[in-house]
Amino acid sequence: MNNTPGQSASADSAVTVKGLSRAFGDFKAVDTIDLNVARGQVFGFLGPNGAGKSTTIRMLCGLLLPSNGEGTVGGFDIMTQSEEIKKNIGYMSQKFSLYDDLTIEENIDFFSGIYGVPDEKRKDRKEWVLDMAGIAGMRRAITRTMASGFKQRLALGCAVIHEPPIIFLDEPTSGVDPISRRRFWNLIYDLSSKGTTVFVTTHYLDEAEYCDRLALIYRGKIIAEGRPDIMKKEYMHRNILEITASPVIEALDILGRAGFDAALFGSVVHATVDDAASAAAGIQSALEAAGIAVSRIAPIRPSLEDVFVSLIEVS
Repeated sequence: MNNTPGQSASADSAVTVKGLSRAFGDFKAVDTIDLNVARGQVFGFLGPNGAGKSTTIRMLCGLLLPSNGEGTVGGFDIMTQSEEIKKNIGYMSQKFSLYDDLTIEENIDFFSGIYGVPDEKRKDRKEWVLDMAGIAGMRRAITRTMASGFKQRLALGCAVIHEPPIIFLDEPTSGVDPISRRRFWNLIYDLSSKGTTVFVTTHYLDEAEYCDRLALIYRGKIIAEGRPDIMKKEYMHRNILEITASPVIEALDILGRAGFDAALFGSVVHATVDDAASAAAGIQSALEAAGIAVSRIAPIRPSLEDVFVSLIEVS
């Protein structure tokens, strides 16, 4: 792959930014963030909708000029070398950047031309995309007729057809079924194993477990960063109790009024407590006194979602 850096500040860093900010009028979408992404790493950038993920990725891709800050992507300056950055990255946006009225093969040919793939390599790269996406037998199908999972893999193939050393994926699995999401992540791992740096934004916290390193962003600020397993230990000093009760919404309300730090996680409630044994007894008592049926209260290992909820509450 093309791993030739520009004027790199660090041979080990694919993305480095310091004090990166972007304001829209009085609104600060991204507020003085620092990032360092190692080459060949799968880096997850997590946060709820509106947290600043897409604004950050657009600045890193050379699509939006920062209001303040400095940094490099692939060794190229984000303030002055946006065109060079665009030539040396792959980018897949939230909405698939494919042309629905073209065939699969025509889309691949189009992106080969846009990204400047040499003529002598275009046939081999086209076959690679078709094989990688599992659509070799569909090459003449109109793109709009494809299932979302196939479309997603085709969009990834078109984004990396020029073999960039860094790819940016902006919520690439949004609206895709769980099986297709898992297959997509297998493709990401394959690219990373061959030396490609992958910078992916998502609001699916289960996907964060797939990343080598994470940064959590909330209201434009990075509130935590590190390896997924380390973050659970470093940022969760309290215990998590999982409560199965019915009706669950009423149980959540009762616990909140009783002073417990509780949140809804699907069909169960997670309570963040200091002492699991004494808190479990208090929770049981509070719920039963309110006529809530309790079938289970048990300590569990914190998830990244627990970490994120805990961090947001103190932000």
